[in-house]
Amino acid sequence: MADIPAWHAKGEWFDVCSCNVPCPCSWAQPPDNDYCDGVLVWHIREGRYGDVPLDGLNVVGLASFKGNVWEGSHSEPKMGIVMDERADEAQRAALQMIFGGLAGGWPTRFGEIFGPEMLGLEFAPIEVEIAPDQTSWRAVIPGLVRAAAKALSGPTSEGKPPRMQNLPGSETGPGQVGTQGKATEDKVNAFVFKWDRAGNSSKHITFDWSGPDAA
Repeated sequence: MADIPAWHAKGEWFDVCSCNVPCPCSWAQPPDNDYCDGVLVWHIREGRYGDVPLDGLNVVGLASFKGNVWEGSHSEPKMGIVMDERADEAQRAALQMIFGGLAGGWPTRFGEIFGPEMLGLEFAPIEVEIAPDQTSWRAVIPGLVRAAAKALSGPTSEGKPPRMQNLPGSETGPGQVGTQGKATEDKVNAFVFKWDRAGNSSKHITFDWSGPDAA
C-alpha cells in the first residue's frame, strides 16, 4: 500500500436487518434462522483521504449472508453498494478505495472477514438523519431504500438510549460505542434484494478509521 495516502474517516454507522431484537451478530453469534439480510449505512462526519475531503458523505450497503460471520463459518455473502452522488470524481475514487477494502484500516480487515460477492456499485442521492443523542436514525435513497429506527427504551432506561461497549461483533471495529434500536421502516428494492418490513433489529455504532496500515 505504498501509494495509498494517509486517510481518516470518523462518523456513524447503523443498520436495519432481518434479525429479532437484539441482533445476535453484535454478540458474535449466528443470526436468527442462520440467515440475515439488511441495510448498512455509513455517514462520514469528518474525513480526509490524502488531500480529498470526505466530510458529510454517505455510503449504503445492502447485504445478505448465512451462518456466523465472526466465526468464519458463514456462506453466500453478497453485497451491493450505493455511494453518495454528491461526491466529485476525486471523492468517488477515495470512497471506492476505502470501502472497497483497498486502503487498509478496518474496512480492509472487515472485507477479509466478510468476503462478499459484490453485486454492483451505484451512485444516487442519499439522505441521512441521525439524532444528536442517537435516539433515532434514518436513511432514504429514493426508489431504492427506506431505513429508519428508534433506540430501545423502557421503564428503567430513564429516557436515556441504551449504550453498548466492547461488542464481540462490531461491524465498525473494536473500541466503538453502540446503541440498540428497533426498526420502524425497512424497505428495499435494489440489486437482488426486495423486502418491506418493520419491527426487527437495528443498531447504531460509531466508527473511527484510519489507514493505510503500518508496514
